[in-house]
Amino acid sequence: MSTILILGGYGATGKLLARHLLTQTDANIILAGRNLDKAQSLVSELNDSRVTCARADASDPATLAASLRGVESSTSLRPSLCLVAAPTTQHTGQVARACLDAGVDYLDVQFAASKIASLRVLEPEIQKAGLCFVTEAGYHPGLPSALVRYAATYFDTLESAIVAGYLNVGDLPYTEAVDELVEAFKNYDARVFKNGAWTKRGGYETRKFDFGAGIGQKYCFSMFFEEMSDLPKMFPSLKETGFYLASVNYLADTLLTPFIMLGLKLFPKRGVRPLGKLLWWEMTKLTKPPYLVHLSADAKGQRNGSPREVKVRIEHEDGYELTAIPVVAALRQYLDGSARKPGLWMMGHLAEPVRLMKDMDAMGAKVEVTESKVSDFGQRM
Repeated sequence: MSTILILGGYGATGKLLARHLLTQTDANIILAGRNLDKAQSLVSELNDSRVTCARADASDPATLAASLRGVESSTSLRPSLCLVAAPTTQHTGQVARACLDAGVDYLDVQFAASKIASLRVLEPEIQKAGLCFVTEAGYHPGLPSALVRYAATYFDTLESAIVAGYLNVGDLPYTEAVDELVEAFKNYDARVFKNGAWTKRGGYETRKFDFGAGIGQKYCFSMFFEEMSDLPKMFPSLKETGFYLASVNYLADTLLTPFIMLGLKLFPKRGVRPLGKLLWWEMTKLTKPPYLVHLSADAKGQRNGSPREVKVRIEHEDGYELTAIPVVAALRQYLDGSARKPGLWMMGHLAEPVRLMKDMDAMGAKVEVTESKVSDFGQRM
């Protein structure tokens, strides 16, 4: 039986990961973090013999190493995978090194370009050790490339696949995880793949996107995720792909967001927390229902010699849930061995997409697919 250590296990995402892992797998769970009392409190709340706790601080190599050896666990269980759900991207290299030294697999739900760079430095060692390291897991990043791969199963030839996200979270409290989102704005990358090539890093694209009933059409701004970069290689017929994030308050996005990005350039360190709180206020106080987290993929291509269009929609009322659910769905494949492969992977590239969507739907993330034939005049039939 596998044992998964969740670093940040009592946080907003970590506790949902633990709950879903208990219901969807037979793995043992170690809830780890800096505050052992909080971890123990959640262990008591979950009331399951498979859950224990440990003290582990990503900034403290000694406690991290001890927890990965099972020494810090209340039952001395030795984890086989470290699931990083804490906002600790500045310590990615240290956490990854500890996993390598302990012979433990790794998966993170974080978003930061610096994190990927730290992991790629270790990629030869990861491969040599036969370990499976997975990054960019969750809602976005995580699902965009998986959605494209899923949509591709409906075509003989995939020509276009545009992914868009609608993030309207409602009145949620600010957490340290928002700091990582703000960090991403420092070097905002908005590239998309169009006409068979990636656009220049300095510019960005806007387009209207129809999210369907309940949300309707929204203006969207392009946003680059590293997981999208290999899609043209996976599907050589692909001429257009990219990710776009919907504006839920156009005025705020055109005034406050540029102000936040400018502030980060002027105050790259001191500005993160105050500007992050301003961003979160914008996202939680200046929006109106429906409060949903939604991801859509609109794909076009050929099947049996005829043009086809496929729309895939994923939706949940809780953004933290739509981060945890795809991770656990992917871990189901990892735990049965079908998605445990040596090397450094992105979740959207490693997980088998058809099973991923099926398991996500069963876990409460609404997944819908609409397929239509396209006439010679470009109209849906």
